[in-house]
Amino acid sequence: MEELCASYAAGIESETVDPLILIARFIFDFVSIHPFTDGNGRMSRLLTLLLLYQNGYLAGKYVSIEDKIDRTRDSYYEALAASSRGWSDGEADYAPFVNYLLGIEIAAYADFESRVSELLGASKSKAERVEKHLESSLGSVKKSDIARECPDISVTTIERVLKKLLDDGKIEKIGGGRSTAYVWRHSQ
Repeated sequence: MEELCASYAAGIESETVDPLILIARFIFDFVSIHPFTDGNGRMSRLLTLLLLYQNGYLAGKYVSIEDKIDRTRDSYYEALAASSRGWSDGEADYAPFVNYLLGIEIAAYADFESRVSELLGASKSKAERVEKHLESSLGSVKKSDIARECPDISVTTIERVLKKLLDDGKIEKIGGGRSTAYVWRHSQ
């Protein structure tokens, strides 16, 4: 742990690598070291917030980064597993975890921007809000997730927007029945 902290501090001081990359690598190494018997996940999320704050990234004060990680738990574990291969031999590929954590931060800033826009009166139509929610989400989104995030929008409106987005090829449908989810097609 001392070596990890010293390496992070040296990286921040040298200013040769962006702090967001250093933070993601630090958090990945912390989780991989697993210094405590219990509570490593919670501690890693607290450390993420602390390091982001120390480097001027403040969206976590207004948007729950922990909630974003919790909602994308499967992606989190996939990124962790992909980066873990070869870690004990010093051959880890940090890219999957770095990309995941950067995606979480981008999503937090998108949510923050959306909240500020609403406060400033630049509100969007209900259809635009549903579309924006899908576009800014990491991973799959269920109709119930949209309804929870946008309680003033009826399920009928959500279904209408989902159908239009599917017809337009902007989203992809995954699964069926109660487990149906939607994913934004970012390649457009």
